[in-house]
Amino acid sequence: MPDAPAAPGRTPPFGTSQRIRNRAIWAVAFFAAAVPPALVGMGVASAKGDEVAVGMPIALALWALGAVAALAAAIPTLRHWDGLPLQTRLLGALPMLTVSLFLTAAMIGVLLV
Repeated sequence: MPDAPAAPGRTPPFGTSQRIRNRAIWAVAFFAAAVPPALVGMGVASAKGDEVAVGMPIALALWALGAVAALAAAIPTLRHWDGLPLQTRLLGALPMLTVSLFLTAAMIGVLLV
C-alpha cells in the first residue's frame, strides 16, 4: 500500500497526522501503565484497610486517561479519514478499537457467567 493519502484532493490540516500519532501513543502508554496497579489491586483484594484503596483507583484513573487520549486520537482520525495515510489511520483508530473490543468481551463474559 502506498504511503500517499487515499484521496489527494482532501488533505487534512497541517499537523493533524502528528497530533493523531502523539495522542495514540499516549493512549497506549496510559493503558500499559494501568496494568501494574490493576494487578496490585487484584492481588490485595483479600487485604483489609488502606491497601485495598490504592491499586484499583490508580488503575482506573490511568485507564480513563488512556480512554480520553484514545478518543482524542480517534475523532480527528475519523474526521480526516480519506486524507490520511494508511499508517496514521490505523494508529489513530486502533487504541479505541482495542478498548471497545476488551470492554465488549468483558461485558459478554459477565453476562454469560
